[in-house]
Amino acid sequence: MKWVPILILLAGWLTGAQGATVRVAPGRPLQAAIDAARPGDVLEIERATYTGNFVIGKALTLRGVDRPTISGGQHGDTLRVTASDVVIEGLIVRDSGDSLKDQNAGINILPGAHRAVVRHCDLTYNLFGLWIEKADDVRVEGNTITGKRDYNSAQRGNGVQLYNTKGARIIDNNISFVRDALYVDVSHHAIFKGNRLHHSRYGTHYMNSYYNLWEDNDSYNNRGGLALMEVRDQVVRNNRTWGNADHGIMLRTLQDSRVENNVVADNDRGFFIYDVEYTELRGNLVIGNQVGVHLSAGSTRNVVQGNDFIGNREQVRYLGARDEPWGGRKPSERDQGNFWSDYLGWDRDGDGIGDLPYEASDVLDRLIWRHPGVQLLLASPAVQALRFVSRQFPVLRVPTVVDAYPRAQPVNKNWSTWRDRAHSR
Repeated sequence: MKWVPILILLAGWLTGAQGATVRVAPGRPLQAAIDAARPGDVLEIERATYTGNFVIGKALTLRGVDRPTISGGQHGDTLRVTASDVVIEGLIVRDSGDSLKDQNAGINILPGAHRAVVRHCDLTYNLFGLWIEKADDVRVEGNTITGKRDYNSAQRGNGVQLYNTKGARIIDNNISFVRDALYVDVSHHAIFKGNRLHHSRYGTHYMNSYYNLWEDNDSYNNRGGLALMEVRDQVVRNNRTWGNADHGIMLRTLQDSRVENNVVADNDRGFFIYDVEYTELRGNLVIGNQVGVHLSAGSTRNVVQGNDFIGNREQVRYLGARDEPWGGRKPSERDQGNFWSDYLGWDRDGDGIGDLPYEASDVLDRLIWRHPGVQLLLASPAVQALRFVSRQFPVLRVPTVVDAYPRAQPVNKNWSTWRDRAHSR
């Protein structure tokens, strides 16, 4: 019996540590409720519209009941988070200001507001959906984010902006009609997974960010899908990027990374690879693009194996001073080549490997890149003769991508579903 008072005190202490649940009814000033709450409290906000520019300066949970609306009234930040361990869930957050100078946002997570969580919210008609700066271990999950879609692209903010963060988790969000759906700068050890990024300038725009994982995302109907620039130590796998007006995946000044098992379909340029070294590209399906891979600026010392290049109008556009070897580079690596749908060789012994090397371009391709009007004559006997002669006589040969042991069959067995999707557009 002597332990009973101690247990009662302990139970009371634990209840206090967990915080109270406070109901915020329509008509009650929301900022006053936030100010009156204690750290750890849960504010359950009933369905209504609450207009103002609200500041959360302590560890609270703001939980919507029946999707209440928090409106910024078209100026400033709608919600501003200045404390750690804040949770925002189940709200409609809208109507921030439109000052790019002040970076107005639906939710602005300020420096030091670590471990913030924003989940299952609708962020709509804000300049920036979320601005997250110098706040670590932030989680953004299951939100729908749309920008000021009646503004020109250059006048919009980004869907989610990460600057100088660590450990972010950006998962299962649907982001559209913003400038860049995800903008990531100087942010490391992050995970971007299961997001749908569309109808924006870039689906995602990475700069100066390391040790990040980009997995199982869809980027479509943007100007550019995924842009990785000035980065290293990335893993980009199992994503789908299609129907973008420029590139599907841009790799620019990138090192020590893995790009694997992605679908890159029906873009103007599938991959745009510029100044990339020590990177592995494996198992990607590159299909139905105007240019499968645009390769330039000393992109070398990479491993490019087991990819399928199918039905691209130009498989590879390469401008370099020497051949660039892809696929297996010695007989023991014969099974590591790529599949090329325009390969004109044969597999006489039936081992699944072409008997002749694949060369991605020739002197005629170079001529077409410099003088596009030559395409009008592609079917003429003179042009076909030039192509035949250039392949027979090395004196006319130009440096190109060479796959010494091309595959005879695609690696991806479902490639035709992506071909059909491209043809139906």
